[in-house]
Order: sequence, then C-alpha cells, then structure tokens
Amino acid sequence: MPKPIVAVPADIRVIEGAVWHASPNQYLEAALKVAEVMCFVVPAFEEGNEIDAILDRVDGLLVSGSATNVHPSLYGKPATEADGPFDPARDATSLPLIRRALDRGIPLLAICRGIQELNVALGGTLATEIHEGEGMWDHRKPNVSERDHMFAIRQPVFVEEGSCIARYLGVSGEVQVNSLHRQAIGKTAPGLKVEAVAEDGTIEAVSVIDAKNFAVGVQWHPEYWAGTDKPSRALFEAFGDAVRAYAAVKAEPAAEQSKPLAAAVR
Repeated sequence: MPKPIVAVPADIRVIEGAVWHASPNQYLEAALKVAEVMCFVVPAFEEGNEIDAILDRVDGLLVSGSATNVHPSLYGKPATEADGPFDPARDATSLPLIRRALDRGIPLLAICRGIQELNVALGGTLATEIHEGEGMWDHRKPNVSERDHMFAIRQPVFVEEGSCIARYLGVSGEVQVNSLHRQAIGKTAPGLKVEAVAEDGTIEAVSVIDAKNFAVGVQWHPEYWAGTDKPSRALFEAFGDAVRAYAAVKAEPAAEQSKPLAAAVR
C-alpha cells in the first residue's frame, strides 16, 4: 500500500545565483523513516498558491524549521534588519496552508519556525531576541558544529501532565530536548494551549484547542533525534498514525466519511 503524503512548505534559497525552493533533509528523512509518510515539498510563492488544490492531494501538513524568521508585519510589529533574515514567500505559503489545514481537519505538525508560524497564523505574536530579556536563557545555537548542537546539546522542558503533547511523546514532566532559537512565541494565539515550557518560561510546545485532528507545534527539533530518542520518535510516529487515519477516511466512500476518525486522532 502506498505511503500517505504530507505537504512541506519550501524555503526560498539563493545558491550560486540561482533561486531554489528547498526543504531541510532532516525533516523529510524523519517523516519518511519514522512517521512512514512521503513528503511533497510545496513551492513557496508570494501569490498564486492554490491552497485547497494542494491540500486535496495530501493527508497531512509538516511545517519545518528554517534559518529565516516570520516577518513582524504579519503580527503587527515593525520590522528591523536585526529581526531577519526573512522569507516572505515562505510566509505567504505556510500561513494559509496552516489555517486551511486546521479548517479541514488535516493532521498538522509544526516545528521551530513552524510553531511560530502556527501562532502567527492564529493571531498570536512573536518575541524576538529572547535571550536579551531579564532572566531569560540564551537559546541560540552555540558556536559548535551542526551535528554537535543538534545531536549532543540537551536542555529540559516541562511537559504538562495530561496534555496532547504528553500523550504523543509518551511522557510528561521534565523532558530533555534540543531547542535552539532566537525568537519564540510572545502572545499566545487565542486558539492555542501552551503544553510545555522551558525553565525560563519560554513556550516550547502548543496544541490547537478543539482541533479536528492531530495539531501540535514544538519549538525544539525532534526531527534530529527521531531515530534514537524515544519521545522524538513517538511524536513523529503519532503524527504518522494520524496521517494514515486521515488518509483511510478520505479513501472511504462519501457516506462513510462522517464517522469519527481512528484513535490516532485527538
């Protein structure tokens, strides 16, 4: 049986003078090998993306991290050069996909930049340069290799008992994660519930209130540890289960589609 397909919004990258629509390998690999789903990388355009036509053809939405930041104008704040780099085409692709996927009950997993896009898409704001705040940790990438900072560096987050994210991770309380970022959720969107925080209060995981399906975001990077770390693997497996359940319902005759989704769905 073919794997179900998840959409992954692309980043715009300029490589040797050429413009690329690209997605980081580690997200696609975790989706394929752990969630056991195939990925469709959605080209990022500032206009012209047919959101429903894209979502008609997929069974889930994976919103990845990125080296770029959501443009502050999208959450009502002035932009400065220090807030960048920006990727307006990514913003224009991801935010409408997030809103419409939630409307349609399509499973959604949002990671790093993705959790920030989820918050902005639902009316929240972002806090920039959070390490400059009083009592805040420095969550930025340290001056080590990518492999070292993603695979070796751990910090605790505190997962709310009984939360959606606790159920998907298979654990609550203190969990060790690899969370590296310059900005984070500021004002939480009205439609989101905070489900995990760092020791300094930084929001590290949210779920969508009254979501029709699996719909969570994490600030950390489970995609790097999905092959070796039990909670990271469990999160991707739970997403894959929800995607398969959605695909199975979608494949049924129209008269059967009004039935409740499988246990993988929240």
